[in-house]
Amino acid sequence: MPLHRDIFWVGRQWAVTGFGIQAVDQRLRGVLDIEIARLWDDHLVQSRRAKPGVNIEDFDKALTVARGRYPQTPVAAPIIAQPDTLRTIEASKAASPVVPVMKMRAEGRLARFLPQWRIRR
Repeated sequence: MPLHRDIFWVGRQWAVTGFGIQAVDQRLRGVLDIEIARLWDDHLVQSRRAKPGVNIEDFDKALTVARGRYPQTPVAAPIIAQPDTLRTIEASKAASPVVPVMKMRAEGRLARFLPQWRIRR
């Protein structure tokens, strides 16, 4: 994959771009690139760092610059409903007004004899 058009830092082997960390060598076709969303995935970073031919100092500098530019987004904790909250929700549902059901009143008539709506300009 070619380098992203937004380039923020370029080293000897790695670049920090709008995509994340990308290898400067275009013959690799983006195999070693790391997206912004995966910059904080330590398993992926270590696997890329362990590849043969990777300049470790340059990679670490690119990783530091990229993590500084794209801080880790906090993962939202799952919402766990408490039993008293569930009772409140059930009570609020019961207190809501009942909406009347819309009914079509065409029983016993043929549809072709019903009045039609016409839009005039």
